[in-house]
Amino acid sequence: MSADAHAPKSRATASPAPDAQPAISPGAVSVRSGASPGAVSVRSGASPGAVPARPGASPSASLAQPGAFAPLRFGYGTNGLADLRLDDALGLLADLGYDGLGLTLDHMHLDPLAPDLASRTRRVAHRLDALGLGVTIETGARYVLDPRRKHGPSLLDPDPDDRARRADLLVRAVRVAADLGAHAVHCFSGVVPEGIDTDTAWKRLAETLTPVLDVAASAGIPLAVEPEPGHLLATLADFHRLRSALGDPEPLGLTLDIGHCQCLEPLSPADCVRLAAPWLRHVQIEDMRRGVHEHLPFGDGEIDFPPVLAALAATGYQGLTVVELPRHSHAGPHFAAQSLPFLRHSERAAATLPPATAPTLQQAAPPHGAPCATPEGSSTR
Repeated sequence: MSADAHAPKSRATASPAPDAQPAISPGAVSVRSGASPGAVSVRSGASPGAVPARPGASPSASLAQPGAFAPLRFGYGTNGLADLRLDDALGLLADLGYDGLGLTLDHMHLDPLAPDLASRTRRVAHRLDALGLGVTIETGARYVLDPRRKHGPSLLDPDPDDRARRADLLVRAVRVAADLGAHAVHCFSGVVPEGIDTDTAWKRLAETLTPVLDVAASAGIPLAVEPEPGHLLATLADFHRLRSALGDPEPLGLTLDIGHCQCLEPLSPADCVRLAAPWLRHVQIEDMRRGVHEHLPFGDGEIDFPPVLAALAATGYQGLTVVELPRHSHAGPHFAAQSLPFLRHSERAAATLPPATAPTLQQAAPPHGAPCATPEGSSTR
C-alpha cells in the first residue's frame, strides 16, 4: 500500500455499483435559536465522552476555529462485522485503536430476543470496560424481528401488534443501553406502507414512539432517530417535523448519517452538522455519492471529510462517530483497519482549515416526497 493510501479524497471517479439505487428528497432545515448541543449519557461517575487511555488513542487536535476542541471519538459498526463473533469484534476494534463501536442488536450480536438478555448484557459490559470501549446501541438489524421482511415490522405498520413489536425492540434496546453505559439508542421510522397516506403515517410514528421515549427518559438514554433515504422520516426537515409533533421531548435526539447528507440533503454535509448540532446524539459516517444511497468505503465517494470533521468537533459532540459499512462485512476486518487511519488523517487535516462560513446551499435536490426506487428505502444497508 502506498504511503498516501489513507489520505482523504474529496472526489472519486468509480462508477456506481450495479445494485446502487437512486435516492430522494429533502427539505429545508429549521433550527432553534440559541439551543446548545445536548450532553451525552454516561455511566455513573464517568465524565461525558471519557474513555480509558490506551495505545493508539488519538492525540488532541486544535482546530483552526475559535477555541480548541477535544478529539473526536471514532467507532465501527458491528453490522459491518457480522461474520465475527461479538467478542472477537470487540477485541479487533480495541486492537485497531477505536474508541468504541455501534452495536447493532442482532441474532449474532447480543440477540435482543434470546433468553438471559440481562446476564448476556452484563458480560458484554465487563468486556467493554476491560477493553476501554464506548458504545452506542443501533437497531437497524435487517431480519431480527421478521425473517421474511427486511427491517419489518416498522413503527408505521398497519397492524398495531406489529408496531408494538418494533416498539418493544426499542424498549429492550434502551434497557441494554442503560446497562452498557451507552450514549444513545439509534432508531428509524420505516417505509410508509402501501396504501397509507403520509398524515396517518406521521400520526402512527408519533404515537408508537411516545411510550419508548418515556422509557428512554426514565433510563436517561437519548433516543436518536435517523433520517433514512426512502423512509417517512428521510431528512433533517422531517426530524424537525417529528420533534415538533411530539412537543420537543428531552430524550428525543438525532442520529446524523454523514453519507445521507451527501446523498439527499440540500446542504453540504458540514453545514448539516452545524445545523443539527443542538439535537445531535449519534453520528454515522461513510462515503457516498450525490443521489445514490450506497454506503461506500472512504475515498470511493464524493465527500470532503476534513470540513465535516471540523464542523463536528466545533459542536462539542463527544459521542461516538461510527463507521457504517454493512455491505462490506465479508471483509470487515480489512475495512475496519483502513477506516480509522483515514479518519485520523482527515481530523488532522481539519485542524488546518480556516473558520467556517455560514451554511450555503449545495446542488439542488429532488423535491421532497419524490418516489423512491428502493422498495425498502435502504437496499444498501
